[in-house]
Amino acid sequence: MSINVDTIDLSMASPETGEYLTANVYFVAGVTDATGALRPLSIGQLVMAICLQRAADLESRIIEKMAEMEATSEKLTSLTELEQGVVDYYATDPSDHAYNLATHTVTTGYYAGQTCQYALRAEGIIGDGVRYVRNDSVQSSQDILYSDFVSGIESKMDEKNSFSQQSMIELQSLTNKRDQSYDMVSNILKSLNTVMTGIVNNT
Repeated sequence: MSINVDTIDLSMASPETGEYLTANVYFVAGVTDATGALRPLSIGQLVMAICLQRAADLESRIIEKMAEMEATSEKLTSLTELEQGVVDYYATDPSDHAYNLATHTVTTGYYAGQTCQYALRAEGIIGDGVRYVRNDSVQSSQDILYSDFVSGIESKMDEKNSFSQQSMIELQSLTNKRDQSYDMVSNILKSLNTVMTGIVNNT
C-alpha cells in the first residue's frame, strides 16, 4: 500500500500560541473521491484503510488455505479408498502370491478407472514397474512386500493428516488476525463517532 502525506493549513490560529495550525492528511493509492482524485484521509481514516487492506489480504489467504485443505482432504479420501481396495482384493484371494499394480484397476473413489500403479505413482508412494508380493518370496529388486506396500499408503496418510492439522492451526491464526483487523476498524469508527457527537453537542 502506497501512502503519501501532505500538510494543509487549517486557516485558524492556536488559542494558546496564536500560531496558525496545520494538519497532516494522507493519500492512499486507490482511495479516491467522486471525481477520481485521491481522497485526503485523516490519521484515523488512514488506519482504517490499512486495516481493511490487511483484512482483505488475510481473507484471500484464508480462501487459499481452505482450498488447500479441501484438496488434502480429497487426497486422504483417495488414499483410504485405495488402501481398502487393495485389502479387499487380497482378502478375496490370499493364495495369489503376487499382485500386479499395473493391471489391477481401481473401481471406486478418486482414482476410479485408473490402475493402482497410476494412483500410487500420483501419490508418490511407488516408482515405475513396482508391484507388491503377498509373502516373503520377493521376486525382483523392484518388488515390495504386501505389508510394506500398505505401510507406505498409511505413512502417506499420516503425512496428509499431519499437514491438515498444521493447516488448521494456520487457518485459525489467519482468521484471528483478520478478525482483529475488523475489530480495530470498528473501534476507530466508534471513537470517531464519539468525537463527532461531542462536537455536535458542544455547538
